[in-house]
Amino acid sequence: MINVTDLTRPVLAYGEGQECGGPDPFFGGGRLWPVDTSKVIRRGVLADLAAVRDVYRRASLSNAGDRANLLAHPEHLILGPEGLNEGRVLVAEQDGSVVGFATWADADGVTELEDLFVNPDWTRRGLATALVNGIAEVIRARGVERLEVTANPHAMGFYTAVGFIPCGVANTEFDHAPRMVLAIH
Repeated sequence: MINVTDLTRPVLAYGEGQECGGPDPFFGGGRLWPVDTSKVIRRGVLADLAAVRDVYRRASLSNAGDRANLLAHPEHLILGPEGLNEGRVLVAEQDGSVVGFATWADADGVTELEDLFVNPDWTRRGLATALVNGIAEVIRARGVERLEVTANPHAMGFYTAVGFIPCGVANTEFDHAPRMVLAIH
């Protein structure tokens, strides 16, 4: 388990002018199936690799907007062990199975959210938010004040809802993608 005080408390700073609480712009009032995320987020280990790879593939292909490009370039559906080997992965576990994961990396003075994937059968239960919160706790303890991401345009609602704000545009192999940043307090 990672050493965090409480992964269920809000640890993210919302952007200027945004309010905490109120209607959730990402979930839009749809039904949420609550999960006690304080008991399911832990540091990933190499033994999780097969399960993490399965979540990565299933979640990636569940997005109809990305599926054709990914199937045309299957090399993008392969997740290596580096993040697990280096201790840069948090996993969400439910009923003894890995159902989501997130990785981060440090490069050139920037801490980047590299991957954030949840098994499609487990979405909209707070697991992705708990994974972002867990990474925020880990990097906050190291003195990091910002977490950046090249966001999938299909996930903009989620990233905005958890407090990321736009900070630019990145060129990716398939298209342009928004760059976003989250202030870590």
